[in-house]
Amino acid sequence: MPVADTSQLTSGVAERYASSLFELAIEENAVATVTADLDRFQAMLDESDDLRRFVSSPVFTADDQFNAIVAICEKAGISGFFANFLKVVARNRRLFAVPGMIRAFRIIAANQRGEISAEVTSAHALTAAQETELKAALKGVTGKDVAVAVTVDPSILGGLIVKVGSRQIDTSLRTKLSTLKLALKEVG
Repeated sequence: MPVADTSQLTSGVAERYASSLFELAIEENAVATVTADLDRFQAMLDESDDLRRFVSSPVFTADDQFNAIVAICEKAGISGFFANFLKVVARNRRLFAVPGMIRAFRIIAANQRGEISAEVTSAHALTAAQETELKAALKGVTGKDVAVAVTVDPSILGGLIVKVGSRQIDTSLRTKLSTLKLALKEVG
């Protein structure tokens, strides 16, 4: 029996949940509110190692996850659809897929607005000016308005990883160092 690819499983779960959330947000004319709450929760994930570990850990029970999400939402001022959505996700033990759900929601929302979306990974948070410059550069390449979803990953050390559709541009310092390491192994 073949073992399922967990990244595909997570992606499928994330896309289904994000699609449902988007449809509800459209029905209730709350896309902007949900997007703001998504951004706030993503910022919390980016800033807190403990929250990232909690979201990805299978150790916690559904009740533990539900109670923690209720407390987190209250403290962060997240309410309405997105808070209820997170509660359902916690009850269903799907918190591990929340980062993918956020990415999928942003892609769906960008497509709805006629934009293309780009996933950007940076070693540190981008300033507003840097994000504006990045959007302008991507618009120049793609010819369309670009919605940028930035994720902070200090492990890339520096530079950016940009994914637009099926294309990826990796200028991260981690990748450059790995390439150099491989080149030095071939020489030696």
